[in-house]
Amino acid sequence: MADELTPETPEEEQPQKKHKQRKNGLYPGVSDELAENMRTGWADTELHGLEPIAQAAHTAARRAALSARFPGDRLVVPAGRLKTRSNDTEYPFRASTEYAYLTGDQSENGVLVLEPSGGTGHTATIYLLPRSDRENGEFWLSGQGELWVGRRHSLAEAEQLLGIPASDVRKLADELAEAEGPVRGVRGHDSVIEAALTDKVTKERDEELRVYLSEARAVKDDFEIGELQKAVDSTVRGFEDVVKVLDKAEATSERYIEGTFFLRARVEGNDVGYGSICAAGPHACTLHWVRNDGDVRSGDLLLLDAGVETHSLYTADVTRTLPINGTYTDIQRKIYDAVYESQEAGIAAVKPGAKFRDFHDASQHVLAEKLVEWGLLEGPVERVLELGLQRRWTLHGTGHMLGMDVHDCAAARTEAYVDGTLEPGVCLTVEPGLYFQADDLTVPEEYRGIGVRIEDDILVTEDGNRNLSDGLPRASADVEAWMARLKG
Repeated sequence: MADELTPETPEEEQPQKKHKQRKNGLYPGVSDELAENMRTGWADTELHGLEPIAQAAHTAARRAALSARFPGDRLVVPAGRLKTRSNDTEYPFRASTEYAYLTGDQSENGVLVLEPSGGTGHTATIYLLPRSDRENGEFWLSGQGELWVGRRHSLAEAEQLLGIPASDVRKLADELAEAEGPVRGVRGHDSVIEAALTDKVTKERDEELRVYLSEARAVKDDFEIGELQKAVDSTVRGFEDVVKVLDKAEATSERYIEGTFFLRARVEGNDVGYGSICAAGPHACTLHWVRNDGDVRSGDLLLLDAGVETHSLYTADVTRTLPINGTYTDIQRKIYDAVYESQEAGIAAVKPGAKFRDFHDASQHVLAEKLVEWGLLEGPVERVLELGLQRRWTLHGTGHMLGMDVHDCAAARTEAYVDGTLEPGVCLTVEPGLYFQADDLTVPEEYRGIGVRIEDDILVTEDGNRNLSDGLPRASADVEAWMARLKG
């Protein structure tokens, strides 16, 4: 990895200093001759006639709804800043969900401001870093200059793409510090912007903004549904990729599975939507197993929970539990089929007008019945459910909202989410599971170390639901036949 030019570089490490140099006032250690040379001789690369991004009309409608919800308030929504990974390297940047949802932009340091314009309306401005300045050397001497990290859009280009007037973000903190009137901001992403608003905002008012933006994402528009389907379709291909290389994973580790799926995510999308869970054998009983450093053994199960994130930041979230050698054992099939039956009941309960909790209750009822039938719990089933006894082995809720965040709408009020009612356009996961820990002495030895989860992404429609991830088989016999074809 190339190191940046810095004024502190010792003279003996700069061969160009063998000749006498005129002192450069802007950047000590850089000669006037080199600074002048780097200022000139560059072609004009400004782009003209750009088409708006695909979601521009949708983001405009979202901003209009936000404006109507908070009349008279200045609204400040930052994208966030780069975060240091180690020393002078940063994590890949991911814009805040709220910012990307309202703008379609993903630029670090970006900020959307809705300024009250009189009455109940607002004027939207997106504040961005402009092109790197070649006059003062920023583009080649700054670690975030375009020579080092790549070209960014000019403010004029951003306006064409996003449909929002653009301005220089480097002036924004001072402008906000001097501004008057009520302000609401999205916290936790940009410390510089938050510092400028310190005496102008309250946690209560900011929380109202965060909650609104979370609940607004519950019902997806046509663009969002298309992006979620695109994410799921890529995820299906990623699962197929994994099945084809299970023999190589057996020779290495779960990391081979993780890397295989990641390749699909990066080729067809932006990234994975969350840390892939590639849990073989007893690791499947650890709900968020993301170390992915364990052995992959024939005869064990692989619980693969993974999702591709599209370039517009919508993510899939799909889980399959696969027999590594292609065939379930009798006890594996028994547990798998119970989870499949539970998921079938849960999916059937997803429909407009149903309560959000209905699909969870339906799935849990089936799993409780199985646990009583197998003699692991004493019935009746209603007693088990009332006391929550099945949770020793079911562990988690049966699903969650899905969208730009894998656990979308997380800041929504209880009455609008888990106690709410489903309507067309809501997308959620249905993912029951059974997990028998390797050290659980309350179950027969043959159960221990087996974990099964099946998860699909379900869209509520006008007349029921649509399984966006039905490109992947779910019934145990269908899974085996699918794996045989891919391996064959």
